[in-house]
Amino acid sequence: MDKTTSGWINGFLGVLIFSGSLPATRVAVADFDPVFLTVARAAIAGALALALLMMFRQKRPARSDMVSLMVVSFGVVVGFPMLTALALKHITSAHSIVFVGLLPLATAIFGVLRGGERPRPAFWLFSGLGSLLVAGFALLQAFSASPIGDLLMLAAIIACGLGYAEGAKLSRTLGGWQVICWALVLSLPIMATLALVTMPPSFAETGQPAWLGLAYVSVFSMLVGFVFWYRGLAQGGIAAVGQLQLLQPFFGLVLAATLLNEAVSWPMVAVTAAVVLCVAGAKRFAK
Repeated sequence: MDKTTSGWINGFLGVLIFSGSLPATRVAVADFDPVFLTVARAAIAGALALALLMMFRQKRPARSDMVSLMVVSFGVVVGFPMLTALALKHITSAHSIVFVGLLPLATAIFGVLRGGERPRPAFWLFSGLGSLLVAGFALLQAFSASPIGDLLMLAAIIACGLGYAEGAKLSRTLGGWQVICWALVLSLPIMATLALVTMPPSFAETGQPAWLGLAYVSVFSMLVGFVFWYRGLAQGGIAAVGQLQLLQPFFGLVLAATLLNEAVSWPMVAVTAAVVLCVAGAKRFAK
């Protein structure tokens, strides 16, 4: 199997795992405070990451890698989880999933700024059109029922795109699973301390769905998904493989409808389908 094909397969598996993140977060914030959920998921994933690094006796990153690892931690360990958890207090997971349509463009932009990639002009045409469709959807919905929720999601997308691109660049030398593990371990002392500080006095009223949501976002969204995702971005290219994120709304909307019984409107489906067509065009001109 050639490197490009392996990159697309790994990227697809990462997207498939990430698709459950927003529905799982939506379930979890029903009983958990968003701040506690964010730091708890990072602390749990960080503890697992530390165990993996020790088990496989991985050497410490070079001092020159520390800044990049801090950027990854800011983007995908703290920024995206925190901002989406806060957003999902105001909007449904079905609505938030549409904003994932902006992630490929954000990732590609940071891929140019941080990864040194240079997609062709036609790529930006298709990616920009897809992003305009997503922005137009938000405007037509009057920023949904909550402008705050939509703005938080936009901030989350920017943080996530930065973390994706920075992690993919670092994966070329450090390794995909090692990048996310070291980023989690780097933030572990702070996240574990904050988890203890923000822990509710009692979990008596915390339901099983919330615990399952916490487990999913801690193990799969924060760790397992990134093992495949960073490897895929490093092998197949940040801008090109990053376009697979446009499959995430499809999977996420199905999960939101089937597991959470949330309403999925025809405009949501239509926008998602149109954006995927745009990304198919962008993929063709990514290199």
